[in-house]
Amino acid sequence: MEGMPGKIVKVPKDLVSLDMLKMRGLTVVGACLYTGVQSGRMFLQEHVLLFVLEGVYIVKNGEEEHTVRKNEMVLLQKATVVEYEKYGEENSEHILEYMMFFLQDELLHEFVKMSQFSSVERNESIPASVIPVNERLLSYLASLKPYFKVSEGIQDELLKLKMLELLFNILDADPVLMQQILKLKQLRPTSIVEVVEQNILNPVSLQDLAYLSGKSLSAFKREFRKIYNEPTFQWIRNRRLDKAKELLTHSELSVTEVCLATGFENVSHFSKVWKKRFGSPPSALRQGLSNRSLHQA
Repeated sequence: MEGMPGKIVKVPKDLVSLDMLKMRGLTVVGACLYTGVQSGRMFLQEHVLLFVLEGVYIVKNGEEEHTVRKNEMVLLQKATVVEYEKYGEENSEHILEYMMFFLQDELLHEFVKMSQFSSVERNESIPASVIPVNERLLSYLASLKPYFKVSEGIQDELLKLKMLELLFNILDADPVLMQQILKLKQLRPTSIVEVVEQNILNPVSLQDLAYLSGKSLSAFKREFRKIYNEPTFQWIRNRRLDKAKELLTHSELSVTEVCLATGFENVSHFSKVWKKRFGSPPSALRQGLSNRSLHQA
């Protein structure tokens, strides 16, 4: 997934290429069927359950990368930036078909009451893993397809029943996955600190961070200043430069690789802000370390 283009999708707000089903103004299901290859980044404001029916959908978050193929699914946690690449395979005429379900707390709470399923309190983070989709879930997904043709006329109550049906099918297919889904409901609202720390090395803007935290840009900046006692842009840039200095000092990565690994989008800007803070270009640090090693040898 190296060299990924800069296409950015805010999920679910910007999913204009998908057929959508909505309930009380909230997006709950999106489906897509097309050919070709697409790649970019998704900014997840909601928890997402992704099913692939044809083709391949690759998602990467930090060091974790998961390849979801035909009749597989993966659970993705909100307030994260996910790099993706998706395409159809040759043996299926390059068709890519998938569905995305957005899991709101209200729905999960209602499912718990109806199912009387007791979730286990867990303190560890939720790992993303690729899980096979069984025949019962495949039949459920097929039953949704007619609804996309008449999406405007579907009542909220019917759509809620279909979403609850999905959760009951998952409980039957994989109780561990259901534990993971209900763990999402137990999470407190995502804080600014968590959003910033999780995405500090991702090439995200302040608008992106505000979106991930569910706040307006002005509210995000105001709360950030209260927490860190420093302007948002300046604090984030300095943290990235600190990490870049650590990598240039203790790794074999090139200046370009360090630039991209620490959230800077191009080397010229990276070199400019580096020199402004440290007084010399980043290449000078690497050259100085090289000369010192030769001298000691």
